[in-house]
Parts: sequence; C-alpha cells; structure tokens
Amino acid sequence: MGVDPETTSTSGTTGPGTTLGTTSTSDGTSTTTGEPIPCMPGDGMGMGPVDKSYIWIPSDTLGQISKISTLTLIEEARYRTGPQGGTESSSRTAVSADGRFVVVNARGTGRSTMFAANKADCIDNNGNGVIDTSANLNDILAWGQDECMLWSITHPVGAGIQAGPRGVTWTPGTWSFDECKYVDPKVWLGYRTGPSNQAHIVRIDGVSGIVEETVVVDNWVGSSYAPYGAALDPDFKPWFTGLRGELIRVNTENNPATLTRITAPNNIQAYGMTVDKDGNPWIGGCTGPVSTYDVQTAQWITIPGTNACHRGIGAGDDYVWVASNGPCGLVQIDRQTRTLVAKHTPPQCSTAIGISIDIEKYLWLVDQSGWAWKIDQDAVAWDQKVMVAGGHYVYSDMTGGQLLSVVPQ
Repeated sequence: MGVDPETTSTSGTTGPGTTLGTTSTSDGTSTTTGEPIPCMPGDGMGMGPVDKSYIWIPSDTLGQISKISTLTLIEEARYRTGPQGGTESSSRTAVSADGRFVVVNARGTGRSTMFAANKADCIDNNGNGVIDTSANLNDILAWGQDECMLWSITHPVGAGIQAGPRGVTWTPGTWSFDECKYVDPKVWLGYRTGPSNQAHIVRIDGVSGIVEETVVVDNWVGSSYAPYGAALDPDFKPWFTGLRGELIRVNTENNPATLTRITAPNNIQAYGMTVDKDGNPWIGGCTGPVSTYDVQTAQWITIPGTNACHRGIGAGDDYVWVASNGPCGLVQIDRQTRTLVAKHTPPQCSTAIGISIDIEKYLWLVDQSGWAWKIDQDAVAWDQKVMVAGGHYVYSDMTGGQLLSVVPQ
C-alpha cells in the first residue's frame, strides 16, 4: 500500500520533507515565500491519488501469503511463510503505516515473518544484481530464496497450535521531518509460552526483526490461547484481546511497558477485535454480541440485535463492519450511535471471516473458503470478487487501514 504525494504548484523545494510555501495575490497569481513548509504526517499517505494498495491474505492450509492489489484485484505475488507448508498455519497479518512491510504470524510453528511490498526495500542477498522475488501467484520461490522476505523469527512458544503467535500490530515509529516519513517502526505481537495461563507480548524492531522487549502476562485470561487479536489506538498504544477473555492495553510510554487489564462481561465472548479512530476497542463475540469498550467512561456497551458467532471486525469513519457466522454474512453498525444498521448476505458465503478497510476506504470481506469481496461502504454490493487459493483463517489488519485510521493525517 502506498500513495503519491499531492502535486502542488511550487517553484522549488529545499530537500526532503520541506516544500517552499506560496502566497496568493489579488489577481489570482501566486509566488513562493521562500519559507519551507514542514512535512507533516499524512503528506505522503493521506493525500493525492492512490498509486499502490495491497491486501495481504494468508493461507493457513498452504503456509503462504498472497499480495493482492486492491486497485486491480490482481494477485501480484505469493510467498511461503515458512519451510513447513500447511503446518505453518499462517493466520494473522499486519501492515505497516506506510504500507511498505507486512508481518505474518504462523500459529503452527511459532514463526513471525516480514515481507517488503516494494522491490526497493528488498535485499539482493545473493549479489546477482537483481531482486529474486515472486512475480505472480504461480511464481512461488523456495523458502529462504525470496529476497523480499526480510526477516523471520521463531518464538519460544508452548506446545500446540494454541500457543502460536496471533494478535499483531505495528506502531508507526517516530516522524522524521527531514525524510518525510515515520522511522523506527515497531511490531507488537503476542504468543503463549509453556503454562496455559501465561502469555508473552513482545516488541520487535520492524526493520531488523530483533526482539527488543518482552512483557510477561501471568494469569492470562484467553481460553488457553495466545493473545487473539491486536490493534493500535491514536496514542500509539497496542491493545490485545484474549479469546473469550480479557482486554489489555500496553502502556508504551512506560519503560519497561506496563499493562492495563480490563475484564469483559461474560456475555461478550471476545473473538475478532479492532480499535476505532476515537480509540475505542470493538469486539466481535462468538457466540455473543458485538460490543465496544468506551475508554472515556470505562464502560462496556453491547449492540442490540447482534448476537451470533462474529469473527473479523473493522471500524470505518461511519460504520463498524463484522464478519458473521450463523448466519453467514456481513454486519453493519453505526459507529457513533452504536446501533445495528443492517445484515448483508453475499451471494456466495461459506465462512465469512476476515475484515479489512483499504486506503481508498473500500471494505474487504475474506471468506475462509477461498475468496474475498471488495465492497463500497456507502453502497454494499457484491460485484467485485477475487479468488485466492487455499483456506484463509485471518482476522487482522490485512491492508494497514486500521493503522492508518489512527495515524494523524
């Protein structure tokens, strides 16, 4: 995912991150003032025409991840997420704020792997003068041979697929005015260690893959699974949920980081989760209602009429969208009034599972059985569909849209 900066009418620039300001005269002409305008967050991501945008859909049955253009619906590349094929059980993905990188978590092997979206960020490891990487959905290189895979680490997880890493999100990093971009981004993710009631939440350097901090969560409430979902809030604090369990905020301003642990009412049955632009976590219950935790009032609010098995969830400007099973479909909720708007049924619906919102504000609904829908949030229709090989057990920020929604624009 990425965009071209907005084209402006200026007479020159002073270098990366600064554009000469202009003044308008009464006759409609403009002249440069000579004063640089600082490059601010959003100048490269929230402005101008979209150039690139990807949805990264993992296959838990194949141990692969697909890179699909949200503009053309073409699968531009496919990568192995580990050496063990379907045993990897690739599930959650998270895209960086600038769209340059994606991390995919493999529940089966305890592995986290990072890929670059653009060849400019890939590394010519064999020194042959070209970047050896996948060119299309059928061009899948052997594990370790694709030079757009930048790092892969295996966490000290406990036994069984329940312990493998799931919830994952990025923090953008620090804004560099000179470079006009965020630098030093971090990845936050969770896994479970040996004891079924102990989880680890770790901070990883997004560029190198080095684990920088580990927060141990004793007496973890998450049905013996690793932290299930993760998303970032506008204060750049990661939130995690336990499967039918607790809600946790990571207080990253503290060194070492501390946790705020919030008990959810028994009826909520947390499954998919996200955080909206106002910093409120939203939870899809399975089986239970859709709910939100209002951070200002410290209250849980459930949405009437939404009791089902809810999976992935995403929050747009106006609506919260939830993948539903039983019945299979898409739930639409008014984000401000916190009321049910509609329940939509796709013409083909097996197991609606993943929700993500791309940079153009289009909604994506991924079906576990091998396809995804691209949907206009203002006029739900089922006319854009892309087939994606494999099974897809994914509930996370596949496009980076959740992260962008809380980053200053």
